[in-house]
Amino acid sequence: MDVEQAGAVLAAEAARFASFGWMRGTAGNLSVVTGRDPLRLAVTASGLDKGELTPSDVVVVDGDGAAVDGGRPSAEAALHARVVRLTGAGAVVHVHTVAAVAMGRRHPEGIVFKDLEMLKGLGQPAHDQEVTLPVVANSQDMRVLGDRLAAARDPRMPAVLVAGHGLYVWGPDPRRARHHTEVVEWLLELELASGSAFRGAS
Repeated sequence: MDVEQAGAVLAAEAARFASFGWMRGTAGNLSVVTGRDPLRLAVTASGLDKGELTPSDVVVVDGDGAAVDGGRPSAEAALHARVVRLTGAGAVVHVHTVAAVAMGRRHPEGIVFKDLEMLKGLGQPAHDQEVTLPVVANSQDMRVLGDRLAAARDPRMPAVLVAGHGLYVWGPDPRRARHHTEVVEWLLELELASGSAFRGAS
């Protein structure tokens, strides 16, 4: 995928997530791998409304998240690159959702899902197996945050929740990364709603 194609794909994906309210204002960022040797990613540019991106609103970064040809990538580009190196992903999504932040506060030890058909959307069996979404403490240092993500991630769950911040989700390509994001967010919204219902009934 060349940079122009990558920009068009990321603009379309960002518009979709923004329409859900998951990338409010300039929050959130997306990336897609454009080359493996050496590693290159197209990352959404910093400070732009994610619902109004154009195909040119991307910055190419290297395997450490540093801009290759100028431009100002997201401050979290280094974490996108780290996720790609760790997982072999082809695309990474970072969204700020209410459910993610709320559930991260309630379950700083991680969020367990089981007996739900939607787990099939993550390639996991719907029954007889627990899958945990790891929760890690936030940091403004992407190396520190990357280390925490690397230590906590579960290969069965293509996502990590950063406490007080949002979700990082990945997949082999932008479409699959989007699907994983939508599934994980659905699971979080269900758990959030279920917890609220139980508290209301007590």
